[in-house]
Amino acid sequence: MTKTDGRVERGNRTRRLVLRRTVEIASVEGLEALSVGRLATELGLSKSGVFALFGSKEELQLATVREAERIFAGEVMDPVAEVPAGVARVWRLCDLWLEYSRGRVFPGGCFFYGVVAEFDARSGPVHDAVVRAQRRWTAVVERTVEEARGAGELRADTDAAQLAFELVALLETANAVSVLHDEETAYRRARVGIAGRLRSTVTEKQLARPFAQF
Repeated sequence: MTKTDGRVERGNRTRRLVLRRTVEIASVEGLEALSVGRLATELGLSKSGVFALFGSKEELQLATVREAERIFAGEVMDPVAEVPAGVARVWRLCDLWLEYSRGRVFPGGCFFYGVVAEFDARSGPVHDAVVRAQRRWTAVVERTVEEARGAGELRADTDAAQLAFELVALLETANAVSVLHDEETAYRRARVGIAGRLRSTVTEKQLARPFAQF
């Protein structure tokens, strides 16, 4: 039993090692750049050992998407739970996303911005996994906006889906421009745009409060 557990743990460690590398590669070069041979060579592992962990290139890609989701959730979605529902939580969610991109948690900027462009016109399990990840993120933004509206901090006529769409567009544009030009001005511009959009949507009572964080 001990020997079996040892093999399982070694397998888990190797899997984590491989996935740390795959998310880095995919964020820069795309999911199609992943291969068992490349990973084995770069990490000093056997091809058969890497293949045994995933079984196919498609499963390797799917596991990479899942790992990227796990990392993204830890960087952006989990910390925001500490902030009470309201406009401050919406702002914090956007701020965390910008820091996730600016800090290059993934070397290529936002992992999902790149793979969405890579798989948007395709079909199959990897495309579907990318779609689910994108929808989950959009749903989080929409729900956070809806909670702020429910808390009375956004006007009752606020279209949560529309506002979420606009916020995500500002975030993704900042990421794309920053990665393309290797500069950070886009993040400041995105923050200005997000703050302006929120100010235009908050209730008069909320607008009267200090907006130091915006």
